Amino acid sequence: MAGSHTHDAGARRLFPVAVLLVSTYMVLVASGGMFLLVVSLKQIAGDFGWPRAVPSLAYALLFVGTGLGGIAMGYWFDRSGAGPVTLFGMVVMGAGAMLAGSIDSEWQLYLVYGVMMGLLGYATVYGPLSINVMGWFERRRGFAVGLVTAGESIGGTIWPPVFRYFNETAGWRDTFLWFGVFVLVTALPLNAVLWRRMPKPEGEGPAANPEAGAPAVRRRAIALSSFAIQAAFCLAIVGCCVSMAIPVAHLVAHASDLGHATARAAEMLATGLLTATVIRFAGGALVVDRFGSLVALLGFSAVQTAALLCYAAVDGLFALYAVSVLFGIGYGGISICYPVLVRDYLPPAEAGRRLGVVLLFGTFGMAFGGWLAGYIFDWTGGYTPAFLIGAAFNAANLVVLLVLIGYRRAGGGAPMHPTPA
Repeated sequence: MAGSHTHDAGARRLFPVAVLLVSTYMVLVASGGMFLLVVSLKQIAGDFGWPRAVPSLAYALLFVGTGLGGIAMGYWFDRSGAGPVTLFGMVVMGAGAMLAGSIDSEWQLYLVYGVMMGLLGYATVYGPLSINVMGWFERRRGFAVGLVTAGESIGGTIWPPVFRYFNETAGWRDTFLWFGVFVLVTALPLNAVLWRRMPKPEGEGPAANPEAGAPAVRRRAIALSSFAIQAAFCLAIVGCCVSMAIPVAHLVAHASDLGHATARAAEMLATGLLTATVIRFAGGALVVDRFGSLVALLGFSAVQTAALLCYAAVDGLFALYAVSVLFGIGYGGISICYPVLVRDYLPPAEAGRRLGVVLLFGTFGMAFGGWLAGYIFDWTGGYTPAFLIGAAFNAANLVVLLVLIGYRRAGGGAPMHPTPA
């Protein structure tokens, strides 16, 4: 009997690790739909005689759909857990990729990417899995979310060369088809791990409601209503994402405008993304879990602000590489913080839907920042004003965070450290 109890205890300790690894893999696989369109953009446009604005719009619709769908998927997650939500999303994404391989008109591409890959697909993955994994790692939330979000960065390293090879050897239509098959064959069996509901944190329930009495385990507290806190997070993420989108979308063009080879310019962006991947692996444990999600976000946002100011000021090759590392630190760290913030400071039972709303504002910020930098370039002939405006948006985000930190001290909040599952 003692051996049986030991075996059961060991299985319970290993199960959160399985949830973490499966969640990371799901994000990695889901990101393939985005990178497949990026790699195939030129070929798709060329085969149909379309302007590149057509597949580019499909790419934008992917983000818009993901942001809008995230709210509904968050409500579903709050009621049913991650298993059914992610199962549905993976089936739709796999089918969407297979359908994309047989499109013959613009509206079909828009439908696949806006609805199937975004609204009903990727919206079921990033937010729900980030919230779900934190339920299994109450003391190491930053580490867990960092690893899950790193799946997207790892996908950015793995998928482009794989898709380029198959596009050149089999064609983009077959590549879409077989990617869809790959999603269904690999992701669906692993989804079974996600059907077990995450454990309820200690102190949750009626006794943990600050309005009903003292919590059994103290959560972080801000002396504001939940609505005001969520609104502040929405404002903050807009500032982060407007700033973030400018280098992501325009760094290659900016560096080549300065006279650097296109290959070197692409390497600068890759350097930033690689740094972001490393930060997602390490930053959660070293920064977010140690200093708290709100202070960590303030620090990472300050680093990103500094990076935008440096991009506006430097033009040398090695200086731009160095600034790209700085940008990657901020970019990678910020992506960890928002799911943890929502879990730390807003009602846990509503975390899925509330994170969906916050991430929706983030997608708006990304879309606006990418467009704004292009508009400013067309108006001024350079990107320096765009980087300065991006830094100003990020500075406004810092003001919001400082106000929240002030209210947190007024609220007497303290970290919650429940016993892990």
